[in-house]
Amino acid sequence: MSMTSEQVRITDVGPRDGLQSQKTLVPVAGKLALIEALWAAGMPAIEATSFVSPKAVPQMADADALLPAIAVPAGRSLSALVPNQRGLERAVRAGCREVAVVLSATETMNQRNIRMGLDEAIATARDTLRDAQAQGLATRAYIAVAFACPFEGNTPTERVHALSVAMAEAGAGEIVVADTIGAAAPSDVQRVVQSLLKSLPAQTLGLHLHDTRGMALANAWQGLQMGVRRFDASIGGLGGCPFAPGAAGNLATEDLALLCAQAGLDTQINMEALVRAIDVAETLVGYPVGGRSLRWIRQNLPPLAAPSAAQADTACTPQ
Repeated sequence: MSMTSEQVRITDVGPRDGLQSQKTLVPVAGKLALIEALWAAGMPAIEATSFVSPKAVPQMADADALLPAIAVPAGRSLSALVPNQRGLERAVRAGCREVAVVLSATETMNQRNIRMGLDEAIATARDTLRDAQAQGLATRAYIAVAFACPFEGNTPTERVHALSVAMAEAGAGEIVVADTIGAAAPSDVQRVVQSLLKSLPAQTLGLHLHDTRGMALANAWQGLQMGVRRFDASIGGLGGCPFAPGAAGNLATEDLALLCAQAGLDTQINMEALVRAIDVAETLVGYPVGGRSLRWIRQNLPPLAAPSAAQADTACTPQ
């Protein structure tokens, strides 16, 4: 997707990262309702699920059934996380055309997350990316615990740089730097992004931010100031990694969308419709959700009308 400097591309990871650690299992129909509500809000990209072990992440056990059932509006992007070549094969069979791999930046996090050492994890991610590229798929690569690891402490910037370049050379079209446990401050984002910009173009970089210490939105602003225009966010702030102790929810999509709107940056997102998606998410998980700005958004938007018949019949193309 080509973008101008005034456009920001948000990938909503709520259906995947937002739901993966929920105790209440959300059925396929519920996930489809959430994804459809996000499309209706104009979301340009959604990470819908992950093709991981059902035993390890029960909430994602329905990936093979969910992904083929999703209708993708023209010009939008639907992706899934794949941990290895076996996951990639499942994703391709389900009709997926964009995949993301995850490479943790520390030895211990890889061991806890995928039971591999760092060297083996690098080789697995590289092989998976190359296979995906050979099949014509769009690709993203997460560098997890890029700022700090719950087991090893602060992550060396030089390692994040080296791993990011390695994943780009393996064919990743986007490098997503992930603050998996929400430990970063804006100064950390500045340091890491400055390092990456020495070797990678800004348009290929993304940020995946968690709000454990309340700094996710400030960190997003720092990224915006440095030219980053791709961000992950999660509807209602849902999220948290089940393999990273202390990882709280993601940056809320509504907070990031409002920040961009007030800064004159275009996200293509309709705030009224986004509130409907938050309501869907809240119903699915069974407790109140929402970013820091949600109360203000609800108070300052016009009354929400039901979608018209024309809107309900908007044509979508299956993917």
